[in-house]
Amino acid sequence: MPLVDLHLHLLPGVDDGPADEAASLVHAERVARAGVREVTVTPHVGHPDYPLDPATIAARTQALQGALDAAAIPLRLHPGGEIHPDGAPDLGHAALDAVAHGPRGARWVLLEVPFAGIDAGFLAACRHVRDHGFGLLVAHPERAAGLFPDGLRELAPEITAGALLQVNACSLLGRHGPEARHAAVRLVRDGLAHVLASDGHGGARSDTVTDGAAAALLAGASAVRTEQITQANPRFLLEHGIPHGPEDEPRAWRSRHESRVRAAMAAARLVR
Repeated sequence: MPLVDLHLHLLPGVDDGPADEAASLVHAERVARAGVREVTVTPHVGHPDYPLDPATIAARTQALQGALDAAAIPLRLHPGGEIHPDGAPDLGHAALDAVAHGPRGARWVLLEVPFAGIDAGFLAACRHVRDHGFGLLVAHPERAAGLFPDGLRELAPEITAGALLQVNACSLLGRHGPEARHAAVRLVRDGLAHVLASDGHGGARSDTVTDGAAAALLAGASAVRTEQITQANPRFLLEHGIPHGPEDEPRAWRSRHESRVRAAMAAARLVR
């Protein structure tokens, strides 16, 4: 099963990722060469330094996909965004839906943690997103100062409500310092992280999911677990979204991968 990256800054000229299309193609070729075949492009949304209209992301993604196809780079793009917590309360349903993934009734967005630590503002941003009917994939919680133990306790209500955690490959590799690396190792090793993504930007931040998979194995994750967080779980989220409702809720169909989502939620609830 090909690798899937749910956190990648690849759109040209919109944030601190590639400055132009040529730089986007360089990084896209690196990502594809590493074995990744499907990604969500996640430019900053609601960030004070990078004003970007979410309504333009789909067209920008389509244009970049055309350039990739012309260059014979085998990478499939999905439009998305990394929502800044300070800007989240200003995003209405349409803006959130423009960067969301999954089918109707199970759509979710990527929400960035504040690096200073999980605080009331971030939790309010989470509630705002959920109040609009979207699930949450929390981007790089390991980069929030003091995640263990206090930050994770603060996150517990959101995890109980269905939020899932996404760890960065670059954190596992130590690019963001020892505290972030220690937290990333714990999240991956202990089964609290549901997804491993690159958060690649190109240039000096060119690590891929493949690099993260190798680091996850070194951190103590099993080969099966590493495959889940880099392949099966992200693909499940793209195709089926974040499930809502109790696990025993009667439904005509249930994906075999849904149990992994539920297991990640349950494991995170045990952290106190």
